[in-house]
Parts: sequence; C-alpha cells; structure tokens
Amino acid sequence: MTCVLETKGVTRRLPDPDPVTLVDAVTMSVQPGEFLAIVGPSGCGKSSLLYLLGLIDRPTRGEVLIQGRETAGLSERERSLLRLEQIGLVFQFHFLIPEFTAAENVALPMRRLGRLSPMAVRRRTDELLSLVGLDRAGGRRPDRLSGGERQRVAIARALANDPPLLLCDEPTGNLDSANTQIVVNEFQRLATANDRAIICVTHDPSVASAAHRRHHMLDGRIQA
Repeated sequence: MTCVLETKGVTRRLPDPDPVTLVDAVTMSVQPGEFLAIVGPSGCGKSSLLYLLGLIDRPTRGEVLIQGRETAGLSERERSLLRLEQIGLVFQFHFLIPEFTAAENVALPMRRLGRLSPMAVRRRTDELLSLVGLDRAGGRRPDRLSGGERQRVAIARALANDPPLLLCDEPTGNLDSANTQIVVNEFQRLATANDRAIICVTHDPSVASAAHRRHHMLDGRIQA
C-alpha cells in the first residue's frame, strides 16, 4: 500500500546571519485511514514540520512524497496545484472569508480547482455541510456562527476537493471542551470511514489520546 505521505530526512534551516534549525532530519510516514498526532512543547518545530508536509515551505534538505510523488523538483505552480488536489489544511484560526457565507467558503477550493460544474459544486457543498452537522448554516456568515461551528466549516472547506490527506495545526486551540470533542469525533470518523490520513499538531491531550498513533517532537526531531 502506498503511503499517503512520506518524508525522508526532511530538514528546515533558516540561513545566516542567525542560523536556526526548525526541523531536523525527520523521517516519517502515514497510511490511508490513519490519524496521527504530533505533540511536543511550544517551539519544538511541530508547526514548521506541518508547513513542510503541506508544501507551504520547502525543506533545506530531504524529501516530502505525496502519494509516492516526489515534490522537491516541482515548481511553485505545481506545488500549489498538488496541495489543492491532495491536501486539506485546518488551522487554529479558521481563516474563513468574513464576507462569504459558510457555503461560499466551503465551495471556494472547488471553484479554484475548476473541475466541477456549478451544480456539482452546490451539491458537494451541501453534502459537506451536512457531514459536519451544519446543513442549516450554509447561508450564514462567519460572524453569525459559534467558534465550534466556524471550525467545522473550516473542516468542511478542507475536505472540499476530497483530499486523501488532512493536515491540522492546533485545530481545537480556540474551542471549549464540548466543541473540541465534536471536532475530535469528526477526525476519528473521517479517518476510519473515509480511509483518509490525518496528521494533527496539538497541545491538547484529548486530541492526542484520540489519535491512532503519536509522534513526540523535541528540538526539531521526532523522538524514538
């Protein structure tokens, strides 16, 4: 079975005049249907690693493979398209466009990719909002949604193009315990029912304990 994501000795180093190693020779992989949590103290490199996995930053050294495809030699345009097709991103701050309704925010990645008809986009949007329990909230803008609802809209948007990989950076950091549990349950269901790989950077013990597997990170390295 091909790994959804694999890294080989990935390193991210900021250059002179003040060189800092953010991620140090990380080798890891995640399989379809696996929910992986990356934990560790603040400043250990968790988010820096996630940006490398999501093709937002380029490694100084090493390789990131998505569905077996090497990414080091891709142009920025090719990386952007691969990210749009293969990777869903969820952050601590939902980054919904405030002028757009929930439905318009969810539809945006599909419109950017441009592979579905307007009718198919509307149908897919309705399905995703229903999937995260917000089928009646599509016409509301973010300021009319609770914090938990906004984060669930962000998850629906991340799933818009049906990516095999979902990357999450502290997705429950601004949520109360009840909404945290809703999001955690959603991640577990998405991994198990949809054979989707999920990697979640988190400080939250409830999120980490719900994952199938955990990596502890310290000083830029995955600890044995």
